[in-house]
Formats: sequence, C-alpha cells, structure tokens
Amino acid sequence: MRLALSLTLTLLATPAFAQSLPYHADPSAREILPSATPIPAIRFLTTADFPPFNFRDAGGELIGFNIDLAKRICAEVNVACTIQAWPWEQAANALTDNQGDALIAGVDLSEENGVLFDFSSIYLALPGRFVTRAGDVAGFDPAALDSKTVAVRRGSTHEAFMQRYLPDVTLSEFDSEIEALSAVEDSKADAFFGDAMRASFWLNEHLNCCGFAGDAYFRPNMFGEGLAIAVPAGHDAVRHAIDWALVRLKDNGALDELYLRWFPVGFY
Repeated sequence: MRLALSLTLTLLATPAFAQSLPYHADPSAREILPSATPIPAIRFLTTADFPPFNFRDAGGELIGFNIDLAKRICAEVNVACTIQAWPWEQAANALTDNQGDALIAGVDLSEENGVLFDFSSIYLALPGRFVTRAGDVAGFDPAALDSKTVAVRRGSTHEAFMQRYLPDVTLSEFDSEIEALSAVEDSKADAFFGDAMRASFWLNEHLNCCGFAGDAYFRPNMFGEGLAIAVPAGHDAVRHAIDWALVRLKDNGALDELYLRWFPVGFY
C-alpha cells in the first residue's frame, strides 16, 4: 500500500515543475520570433493592493514583482511602457474600455474571462505544498502520513486533493491558511497542505519554526492554472510581444532574478 502511494505521489509531482525556480514556457516557445506588427508602447494596468506583486511602498510608489516584470517586458521588447494602478473592481473594465493594452493583476483564467480577454503564457504557476516543523523537513515522506494529522483550509481544493489522493490521512480543518499553518507551529498538526504561495508569505515570518517539505504539486484543474497577463481579445501583436519577452527573460535569467528578489522563501 505504501509503495503504491509513494509511486502515486511521485507521479503527481511533475518533474518538469518540481524545480527551485519557475519555468512554464513550452520549450518550443524559444523559436517564437518578435512580432511582425510593431507596437509603439505597452500600457500596463494593474492594482495596488496585492503585495508582493503590485502595491505601493511607504512613499506611494507602485512596486512589486508584477511591476518589475512589466518594466522588464517593455525593455525586452524595446517599447515605451506605462503602468497605471486601478481599483480591483474596475481594472478589468478599464482594459475592455481600451484604457490599457495589458492587465497584469492576477486575473482568473476562467471561461468567462476567456470571452473578454486573451492571455499570455503562464509566468508563475501556483502549486500546493506541504509545510512541517523545521526538524521534520529533511525526513518528510508523504507516503508516511497515515498516522499523522494534516492541517488544511476547510472547503479548499487542497483539502479535496488530500481526500482524493491520501484518503487515509487524518485532516484537521481550519477556516484559513493562517490558522492551519499556526496549528503546525503549535504542534497541533504534523503538517499543513495548501497554497504554496500564500504559505511562503507566512514562512517568511516564521523561518525558525517551519519550512516546505517534499515536492511541489501542480494541479491546474484543482489549484488554478497560475498567473498570466490579460490583453483584449484579438490584440495578438501585444500578446505575442509579451510571450516573446517572457521566454527571453527566462533564458537571460531576469525572470529568476525577479522571483528570488520578491520571494525570498521560494515556493517551488
């Protein structure tokens, strides 16, 4: 039973993604050429309420991973760049109203949004990961959780993942990821399983307590496809330029540099 379970979990942790640094582009994307249709500029829209992706610092300046990425994309394509922050509830409408050329703000890749927008390639996927106390990280084995308690957020897709793939593990449900992670810190649970990105923010403030254990699990149909840049439907020249720049930024190391700068506790 344990051997079969171990094999199942090994297959779930897709090797191409179980790296310390993100890479989500199709290898054939390296063959993409710059857009044949020139674009004079890219007007990026974003929000200012989602640190560390897009937010304002103490001086009111718009900063974050997405902000730096937008600037690097424009520099790679060699076009002028503007970045304007909108309230979250207005940002998508601003894009459809031609107030900008691209929206970099974590827009859900849903069927509904797919009618309105086209999306770039994924630049950051959102895996699920286990967190344990620091002393348990090195010897962590997901196939040995049968006698353990794993904390999860109640009703989450990560809870559903555990119920589907590790049905014999005892789950302890909490109303939020913070409560579930705190249960591990307080030894009320042996491990946590949930959204790795949000867990990385918590771990950044609890480095002496806990750490990621085991592999990252990528399940787009359960955890979401990840982060991409939205452009108005049919604006292929802008989308093509962004995709080309994302491949270039990965190949020249700039994307890794941004990831390490803004996510000191990496979630891959």
